[in-house]
Amino acid sequence: MDFGIGFLTNNIMLPILDFFYGIVPSYGLAIVALTLVIRFALYPLNAGSIRNMRRMKVAQPLMQKRVKEIQERYKDNPTKLQEEMSGVYKEFGNPLAGCFPVLLQMPILFALFATLRGSPFADINYDVNLQVFPQEKIEQIQPQLFSTAPKAIYVSDGSHFPISAVVPGGNKLVVGEKTDVRLQTADGQSIGFLAAEYNEDPSSFQPKWEVIKGEDIVTIDEAGNIVALAPGEATVRAQAPGLAANKGFLFIKALGRIGVTGDDGAIHWDILVMILGFGASLYLNQVLSGQGSAATDNSQQAAVNKFTPIIFSGMFLFFPLPAGVLMYMLIANIFQTVQTFFLSREPLPENLQKIVDAEAKAEDDRQTLPFEPGRSKKKKA
Repeated sequence: MDFGIGFLTNNIMLPILDFFYGIVPSYGLAIVALTLVIRFALYPLNAGSIRNMRRMKVAQPLMQKRVKEIQERYKDNPTKLQEEMSGVYKEFGNPLAGCFPVLLQMPILFALFATLRGSPFADINYDVNLQVFPQEKIEQIQPQLFSTAPKAIYVSDGSHFPISAVVPGGNKLVVGEKTDVRLQTADGQSIGFLAAEYNEDPSSFQPKWEVIKGEDIVTIDEAGNIVALAPGEATVRAQAPGLAANKGFLFIKALGRIGVTGDDGAIHWDILVMILGFGASLYLNQVLSGQGSAATDNSQQAAVNKFTPIIFSGMFLFFPLPAGVLMYMLIANIFQTVQTFFLSREPLPENLQKIVDAEAKAEDDRQTLPFEPGRSKKKKA
């Protein structure tokens, strides 16, 4: 049984998606609702990570100074060094603590990402590798059912089923043999039957089959029937159409559209706007969290932080994602930016605030010279 990303997708993401689509029949709004529900559910974990990041940003200079002093003082006493380092982490907090909330929420975010790249937002492909042997080896081949891993396929709005690509006699054939690739459930219900039962317009849901490797080895027709022509290896692809791939939402022309430019070279402005919006929100989030501050002591880190939004945004130009996925990433980034804005206005923990205030006072005392007017007035007072 799958308890990984597929389990989360089928048992959490798709039911939430179906629920919201049932309320407002718009896949675009369903994506928005799904993203917000998951983000609100992960709010405590994400908030903990943001708070820890902010505390470390404030405490890091003091913490580094303290660590350096301890390392110099107890360099010949490992036991005392470890003891003192534990005290520093207890006083300032562990820098790694902010990583655990991020790690805990990663499987859910990956499942959400996988959901938006699957049906009904994109065409789903099943690739079946075939081996064709000469006729004289027919006795050496044992017929054995071949099946791919199931994928959730929407055959109509709100109705999806786990569908696999199945070759009844197996994927090892001999020259002249005929077989077929079937898209069906585990209990044998074909995708065509399900579409006819649940879809008001079955003609709008037509699977496709094609040979993508070894066209001289096998042929396949529009019904998935295969004929083995010559010895060798071939790959056939069965494709289940994504019902929402060509549906738009707001300024997005098609939720399944991929790439900034089309095959004809025309610019997809909806994709470009979302990529630029993602970069801008990422930069703003860095500014609010203090990661983009030029005041950091590490100039290399400051440069990396500054160019991170550009690098991530540029990646989507060369490794394009479907419009629905980009919309999710943009909404999630805006949500996190707003979350960071409010959390950055929270007071620091009392113990950390006292440390910061004491260090600031000591710094002022070091910078104030005896002959300064301000210092003289303090003495007279």
